[in-house]
Amino acid sequence: MTMTSTFTTAEEREAILDAVRDYAEAELAPFAIERDEKHLFPRDALHRGGELGLGGIYVREESGGTGLSRLDTVAIFEELAKGDPTIASYISIHNMVAWMIDTYGDDVQRADWLPKLTVMREFGSYCLTEPGAGSDAAAITTSAVRDGDDYVLTGVKQFISGAGESSVYVVMARTGATDSGARGISAFLVSDGTPGLGFGALEKKMGWHAQPTRQVIFDGVRVPASAMLGDEGKGFAIAMSALNGGRLNIAACSLGGAQWALDRAVAYIHERVAFGEPLAEKQSILFTVADMRTDLQAARLMVRDGAQAVDDHAPDATMRCAMAKRFATDAGFDVANRALQLHGGYGYLQDYGIEKVVRDLRVHQILEGTNEIMRLIVGREMLRPAGSASMRSSS
Repeated sequence: MTMTSTFTTAEEREAILDAVRDYAEAELAPFAIERDEKHLFPRDALHRGGELGLGGIYVREESGGTGLSRLDTVAIFEELAKGDPTIASYISIHNMVAWMIDTYGDDVQRADWLPKLTVMREFGSYCLTEPGAGSDAAAITTSAVRDGDDYVLTGVKQFISGAGESSVYVVMARTGATDSGARGISAFLVSDGTPGLGFGALEKKMGWHAQPTRQVIFDGVRVPASAMLGDEGKGFAIAMSALNGGRLNIAACSLGGAQWALDRAVAYIHERVAFGEPLAEKQSILFTVADMRTDLQAARLMVRDGAQAVDDHAPDATMRCAMAKRFATDAGFDVANRALQLHGGYGYLQDYGIEKVVRDLRVHQILEGTNEIMRLIVGREMLRPAGSASMRSSS
């Protein structure tokens, strides 16, 4: 079944999620350990996901996407991550790029890129972070200097997922003065193969082995002024608006990966006997599993709340997304780690897949804004009178 519109009925929603589960079970789960071990980027599997509609989940239908709500989107990413959190997370980043082009691009940019991105015949990457400007994104130094009808980009981006595989890079670069902060940043669409565009070596990472991560290097990359995405000086706002959805998607991927690990732990507990007693009859084990399930459900509700806030264009959507991302990625990693502990020594073996999920989910607490930055967002909002009032009204 191909996803074709915003969910309107419970039956349609379940049918689409069934299709996503089938895809995850057929294309992701059976190969997750091998792809992790051999660092294989599954282009063909992603192409087939594109045929299902996974390349533009919340891109508008008139732009070739599926036009689904953010509430529906997080349910989809949770199911994808049960198959493989690494690939689900990459699909999230790709969807951020497609959404940015749909939302801020002009007719030509949408026509050029979205037909290929929404079906994942080609891939997209999001280029914000720099070696010297991690959480302080407004301090980026990659420059875009106007030269006639062109801009010339110079600088380096760090930790870019899909680098070297993508056809289009959404790049945040400074068009204003060096001290202009967030107001001096603009966004550009840079095509693969543009002279001066290069890549660093593949990063050797703790997890996410099946998706490539490299530096993206801009050595006098010349792009036409028409490659600017949105208005000059609005790049930082564009980048931040995309992160609301990205944070929810990554939070949902943490839920899916952790739920898979919890399910494996429950199955293992039923099979094992220790000190002459089944593990399933030990009260300490029951309490652990109960806490794991409770934590995941609490996180799931927070992610849904954040998604609803984005769908409703709520004024406190950024804060609610930040809370959801922080809580869900912390809970997801903790649940996966406890699932490993419940497996004992077997949890540490690659064949069981638990240790892979633990490694994969650890980075979710860092990317799309570290969880320390999520606390900063929430704390600053709470110290504003309007923020405090918003929290009181929603309690």
